[in-house]
Amino acid sequence: MKIAFYAPFKPLDHPRPSGDQTTALGLCEHLRQAGHDIRVASRLRARHLAERPWMWPLALWEAARCAGMTADVWLTHHAYYKSPDVLGPWASRRMGAPYAVFQGIYSTSRRKDWRTRLGFELNRAGLSRADVIFSNRLEDLANLRRLLPEDRLCYVAPGIDPDAFAFDAAARRRLRHAWNAGDRAVILCAAMLRDDVKTQGVEYLLTRLARLDRDFLLVLAGDGETRPRLEGLAADTLPGRVVFAGQVDRRDLGGYYSAADLFAFPGIRETLGMVYLEAQAAGLPVLAFDNGGIPEVVEQGGTGILVEPFDDAAFLRAARTLLDDPALRRDMGARGARRVRERHDARLNFSVVEARLRHLVETRRS
Repeated sequence: MKIAFYAPFKPLDHPRPSGDQTTALGLCEHLRQAGHDIRVASRLRARHLAERPWMWPLALWEAARCAGMTADVWLTHHAYYKSPDVLGPWASRRMGAPYAVFQGIYSTSRRKDWRTRLGFELNRAGLSRADVIFSNRLEDLANLRRLLPEDRLCYVAPGIDPDAFAFDAAARRRLRHAWNAGDRAVILCAAMLRDDVKTQGVEYLLTRLARLDRDFLLVLAGDGETRPRLEGLAADTLPGRVVFAGQVDRRDLGGYYSAADLFAFPGIRETLGMVYLEAQAAGLPVLAFDNGGIPEVVEQGGTGILVEPFDDAAFLRAARTLLDDPALRRDMGARGARRVRERHDARLNFSVVEARLRHLVETRRS
C-alpha cells in the first residue's frame, strides 16, 4: 500500500522525544517493514491551530497541496482538540482514498469552554469523517463511541518492542559501577523535564522519597528546561543520592532499566506512559499514581503498585514495601515482563492496524 502519513501534533523528526512520537515512529517502521510505502504528506504542525489564525492560510495551502497527491490510504497519527487534522479528511476525499486515524481523541468537555470550542469543532469534523479510528486507550475508545459506530472503531493495545528493553546483565554491572550504587536499591525515573506535569511529578518524587528512612539511589533519565531547578531541589532534599543522567538515547534506555531495581514516576494525568511498559519489559516493578492511562498498562498488585494521586502516606508505604522486599520486586518484575510480551508487543498490535488498512483499501478498490 502507498500510505500518506500525517502527524499534526508532532512531526516524526521533532527533536524533543516523547511517548507519542515513539509510537508514531514504531507504527511507521512496522508498516515499512511489512513492505508498504510510507510518505509523510505534510509537516504542518497543527498544535493550537484554532488559536493561531495567522496559520490558517498555510493550512489551506497545505490542504490543497496534499489533495494533489496520490495514495491508497491516508493515515493520521494523534488528532485531538489541540491539534486537529484539517488536512486528511479533505485531501483523502479528493484522492479517493480511505481516511484512517491512529489515536484519535474526542472529549466533549472541550465544547463547553469558548477557548477550546473551535479546536473541538475542527477535531470533531475531522474524526467524524474517518473510515476507522484506532485507539490505544480504552477511555478514549469509550468517548469515541459517542461520535462513531462500533464498526468504525478499533482498539489496539499500546505496545513496544519487548526485545529492545529485555534485561541486560552486562549493562546493569557497568552502569551501577558508574553510579557507585554498590548494594543500594536503585530507583529509576525516566521523564522529559518539561515545565509541566512532568516536572511536577519529578518534584513530587524527590520531596516524598526524601522522607524515606531507606538507603537507595535515585537515577533520573531525561533532560529539559527545568533540570537546573530539579538539581537544586535534589541537592536540598536528597544530597548525594540522586544521579541526573541527562537525555538517554532510546537505544540505551534498556540498559538503564536493567541497572535499576524499581521504576517510580507518579505520572500526573499521564495519558498512557510508554515508560511503564519499557520498565516492565526489563523486569522492573512500577510505582505510580492510579490515574490517566497508567492502569491500562500496569496491573495493580501484579506488576506494580498504583496509589491515589498525591496520597503521600500510600505512596511512601508502597515505596517501603517495594524497597524492603526483593522477592516481591522479582515476582512483580517477572510478571510484568511476561505481560508485556503477551499483551503489549507492538509488532503484534500494529499488525491489527495493517490488516484493517488493507481491508479498507481492498474494499474501496472493489
